[in-house]
Amino acid sequence: MPSAPWSRSSAAVSQPIRNRPPENRHRRDVAVLGVGALGLAWALTTTAAYLPPLLEKFTGSTTLIALVLASEGLFAMTLPLVVGPWSDTFHTPLGRRRPFMLAAIGPIGFCLALIAFMPSLWTTTLLVLALFFAYYVYEPPYRGLYPDVLPIEVYGRAQGIQHLFRGLAIAGALVGGGFLFHTWAPAPFLLAAVVAAAACAVPVVFIAEDGGHGRVFEGIRVYVRHSWDVLRANTDVARFLVANTAWEGTFAGARTFVVLYITIGLGESITTSSTVLAVVAAAYIVASLLAGPLGDRFGLARVIVGASVVYGLGLLSGGLATSWHAWYLSIVFFVGIAGGIVMTLAWGLLFKLMPSSDRGAIAGLATTTKGIALVTGPLLAGIAIDLLRPVLGETGGFQALWPILGIPILAVLPLVWSLARVEPAGHGSSYRAD
Repeated sequence: MPSAPWSRSSAAVSQPIRNRPPENRHRRDVAVLGVGALGLAWALTTTAAYLPPLLEKFTGSTTLIALVLASEGLFAMTLPLVVGPWSDTFHTPLGRRRPFMLAAIGPIGFCLALIAFMPSLWTTTLLVLALFFAYYVYEPPYRGLYPDVLPIEVYGRAQGIQHLFRGLAIAGALVGGGFLFHTWAPAPFLLAAVVAAAACAVPVVFIAEDGGHGRVFEGIRVYVRHSWDVLRANTDVARFLVANTAWEGTFAGARTFVVLYITIGLGESITTSSTVLAVVAAAYIVASLLAGPLGDRFGLARVIVGASVVYGLGLLSGGLATSWHAWYLSIVFFVGIAGGIVMTLAWGLLFKLMPSSDRGAIAGLATTTKGIALVTGPLLAGIAIDLLRPVLGETGGFQALWPILGIPILAVLPLVWSLARVEPAGHGSSYRAD
């Protein structure tokens, strides 16, 4: 059980942090929070897509490149276990969540601006590690703001808007970044520094939190123990976290190697890869528009299950391709919509599983499972490509990428289906943890 000091703190935060705003304020807060997602997505998308070709100047090993990208997972597995529950009890005049977010904005922009100018693998890696540290100081409190300031009936809509912004970020970072990278390698990172810092500042400036004057820090051991107590007490949350690991691992593996798969595995130009990424970004935007209404009508878990079938089978079929054909773009588009729906609705489903007193802790746990995925997804994919290179010579081993990423999506389908019971039929359903 949590210690007595924690119990006193959590009792205080279990109360609503403010009265729910009127409907027009809901719409404003949904939009403002979504801009933060644009900044986060632009930063990570640029890093994941264009750091590997940048690192190719220093090493030809996909495993080593994957290790650098997978280092993100070390921060995602550790920092949220402290930052998440700490933000539940961090009472300042600025609020609980926003002080952490504010502290991270400067380092995020600084690291992105300098990454492409580093002279070696190791100096580049140090800046990448600093970027990931700042990112995971920002993300758990940012996630916790959603259930803090929004009522449950807009969770699906809010996640749709958030992922619309994420889709715009992916389009800008991947497509625009591809042409910028071809012109001048540092350009996508400099653009990402400006966009990420500005967008991440928007929720800090425009979201209102109730303030306080009693700063609380109960110790790292207390926060970590409380996070695991919350996990053991909420079996539905635990099921979600297993599924989230699969979803995030697939996403991380795909974003790490998709450009190299097209340019090296299939021998296509950067123009082809940019076209494919544009189609993926368009699919993601369409998914963000469809996901909210579908989730509100049929239930988030049910829609995630249906989309996962298309998503998983589509990824498995990608392992059959050994050369590029233009008609593949139609398949990429529909599979991208399915994958986008899964990623859009995931956090909305988690919000319905959260006890109100532990939102930061559970957001931290979810980010921790993302960290596990960020380590295992790219690393397993990179190792598989290296190991199967002699066997899959036509694509230099890259053909193995898609089956490795598709199997986990299908494997967690029973877990996701079991969560459908927590969503009563009808709009604005809710869940109360025991």
